[in-house]
Amino acid sequence: MAKKRMQQLQVRIYRSEKQFAIAAPLAGLEPEDISVTIEGDRVTIHGNERGPRQHQLDLIKAEWTIGPYSREIILPERVDGSLANATYGNGVLVLTLPKASNSHTTRTEFRLKAIRPTVGEHVGHMGHDIQPTSTQEHLERRAQNPKKPAA
Repeated sequence: MAKKRMQQLQVRIYRSEKQFAIAAPLAGLEPEDISVTIEGDRVTIHGNERGPRQHQLDLIKAEWTIGPYSREIILPERVDGSLANATYGNGVLVLTLPKASNSHTTRTEFRLKAIRPTVGEHVGHMGHDIQPTSTQEHLERRAQNPKKPAA
């Protein structure tokens, strides 16, 4: 049986005037397998291994993995983790992290919530003006204003 090796996530980090965005591929996971910790300028992403019975199979070649994943990222500025948004779809996690407005930041930890199979999110803010909200409020707004089908 092969020993589990923690895979270091590859990331893309973007910066705008008010926030950072981090994109990371987490192939083969469900939203509930992904946890994020944010404290000051430090962001940690963990993805639990999926399909533990895969180690019982006679594997001939493995060029990719289904976790476990981990990555700690140090950003150039502090962020407000309480306002963090996270989406997961098509095997890619995207975090949007508003820059902190003051030097005092608190530790924030969350696990993504599944909204459909293989699609999950955590909502902490909305809009370009970074207004606080929650995942539940976001889902309620979405239910009141469903998307119209493409014509």
